[in-house]
Amino acid sequence: TELVFIPQGLVMIFYGTLSLSLSFYIFITLLWDIGSGYNEYNKVENLVKIVRKGFPGKNREILLTYPLTNIRSIGIKISEGLNPKRSIYLCLKDNRQIPLTPVQQPDTISNLEEEAADLAKFLNLNLENL
Repeated sequence: TELVFIPQGLVMIFYGTLSLSLSFYIFITLLWDIGSGYNEYNKVENLVKIVRKGFPGKNREILLTYPLTNIRSIGIKISEGLNPKRSIYLCLKDNRQIPLTPVQQPDTISNLEEEAADLAKFLNLNLENL
């Protein structure tokens, strides 16, 4: 068998182009504030609204609306290790889990549990561990 010779310059151009494209994508995502938004819990209308920003275009704003009767519980998921994840989820009756916490540095476990317990008490739902 014979090794295929690829010039080092072509390989470096490929990796350089790939890294510049990825860094541009990440920069634009941060600039446009993709994924930011808020959660609205309305007991008068019996609705939970989750609003997030998406990429520019006709679907820039993402609006998810769920009736309180369709929500099973509030869930907490905690995983430790090299990449710790501590999140609060809205658990629906059709077994979907909608994340409510923003992507950030992990909050302390006591703060996360307190926030989830307050939300579950406000919405009159069960609190479960995922």
